[in-house]
Amino acid sequence: MTDTIFALATPPGRGAVAIIRISGPATAEVLKGLGVGTVKPRLASVRNLRWQEQLIDQALVLFFVGPNSYTGEDTAELHLHGGRAVIEATGEALIGLGLRPAEAGEFTRRAFQNGRMDLAQAEAVADLIDAETSAQKAQALGQLDGALSQTYATFRADLLKAMSLVEAEIDFPDEDVPDNLARTAGPVLDKFIADLQAALADSDRGRRVREGYRIVLLGETNAGKSSLFNALTAREAAIVTPIAGTTRDVLDADIVIGGYAVTLSDTAGLRDSVDVVEAEGIRRARARAENADLRIWVRSPQTVGDDPAADYIKPGDLQVLNKSDLGAVTPKDDIEHLSLSTVSGQGMDALHQWLATRLARDLSGADFPAVTRERHRRRLVEALEAAHQARRALDVAPEMAGDDLRRVSDALSRVTGAIGVEDVLGEVFSSFCIGK
Repeated sequence: MTDTIFALATPPGRGAVAIIRISGPATAEVLKGLGVGTVKPRLASVRNLRWQEQLIDQALVLFFVGPNSYTGEDTAELHLHGGRAVIEATGEALIGLGLRPAEAGEFTRRAFQNGRMDLAQAEAVADLIDAETSAQKAQALGQLDGALSQTYATFRADLLKAMSLVEAEIDFPDEDVPDNLARTAGPVLDKFIADLQAALADSDRGRRVREGYRIVLLGETNAGKSSLFNALTAREAAIVTPIAGTTRDVLDADIVIGGYAVTLSDTAGLRDSVDVVEAEGIRRARARAENADLRIWVRSPQTVGDDPAADYIKPGDLQVLNKSDLGAVTPKDDIEHLSLSTVSGQGMDALHQWLATRLARDLSGADFPAVTRERHRRRLVEALEAAHQARRALDVAPEMAGDDLRRVSDALSRVTGAIGVEDVLGEVFSSFCIGK
């Protein structure tokens, strides 16, 4: 990374202020090339920017000396007036001074490569930029602050202990170490495996916060699913008519409930149909239901035919007994239910409160989730499989267990990049005084 890069750090378009960031070894020389001269690090200075004897703008300039900067390199920020002409003229000047436009995410990538953050924290930067709810913001800030990295540091401590026990017996057979030392790693591995299993069991929580909790409305035709969809989204998002089968495809809307992001899906009414288009919509409704975090069965006294909830409803689902102003609906036993009317609004507040409570129950937790992306889950699965193999090999072939534990190490390192052979050797020497 010998080149110096720049990028617009604020959204493109007309605005009061535009910020251009610069990072790389030539940053100080670039500022001189713009006529800024020497500025005191970390002190905002007002300077005239010039290029080829032309005034570009009067800007606020900040300079940060590496490694004490976001990227770990010398960096600068140019706070410009937000006009398009000013931004373009500054970009042309920077290119003329030998800089190149940064690639997507390159500032954060340099921060990772220079040790300013680990991979999990780098991902948190992107999540924080994309955060649209208070829960997403809180999760991203926690990850950026090292909460996810600390969780993996706990895994790392147990793994290093197990690896040191195994490697000590394999690599230092002539030293003063106990017999069958590798087998004593069994309880340590058991705890490690239990921690990984618990993390994977909780893996959906971080994903749901980050990507959105999936709620699907299901039920017979004319039960009022689309009316409830419109009521929850607070807009006329779905077409509502008295004609059965009006909704023929899945309609999604992103909403916020209790500070959590939710993807709400309206679906085709479930019934037997010879209409090819409607039948495909029903197939999609059932497929979407299989992947839902919460299924809401909408039922009403006006529906006809066999109730589809009889075959598909299960514990954890919610029954919404709609059109309560037109008559009562008998709920299915042992399944939670609420009565409401989307016409009068009666019961809607209770539904909102129920949903907020359900989301808080499913998505909040005492511990930070060990998985916030699919990439993390895949690496934990790899680590768990290798750890199981290592546990089985301990009593038979410790050298094979060592190979398996190195696979565990590799899988975990891909999440944070924080473990290597020197860590293992450090644990071996500090614990057993080998080579004294």
